[in-house]
Amino acid sequence: MDETWLYHYNPETKQQSWEWQHSGSPRPKKFRVQKSAGRVLASIFWDQDGILLIDYLPKGHTINAECYSSLLVQLKNILKEKRRGKVTKGVLFLHDNAPAQRTLATQKKLAYQGSQCLDHPPFSPDLAPSDYHLFPGLKSN
Repeated sequence: MDETWLYHYNPETKQQSWEWQHSGSPRPKKFRVQKSAGRVLASIFWDQDGILLIDYLPKGHTINAECYSSLLVQLKNILKEKRRGKVTKGVLFLHDNAPAQRTLATQKKLAYQGSQCLDHPPFSPDLAPSDYHLFPGLKSN
């Protein structure tokens, strides 16, 4: 599970904005898209076979233990449906050190569902697998 901000526009990459021009031609006029065009926080649960659940946080809300626990209930139902027969002993979660994932209420919910959590070392130089494998593809579409 990881979170990322998704913007309501597709910004051009540096390579997409390149144009062939003669040396004396004027520069092309571009309109600047402001980052205030809107953004939404997406919480994404995934495994080796693909994305399981994407939840978009409503504007003005924050991810707290109650919100995260409701996502865990949704995920359990989706796992029963999408990974039928694969989950027999519970789920092993790789969390970062976000406060909502470290609360006692969240830990109790995970234990109640028969899941375990791998500890993420604080100040670890290793990035989460989602930073390399999931988010670049998600943000390029």
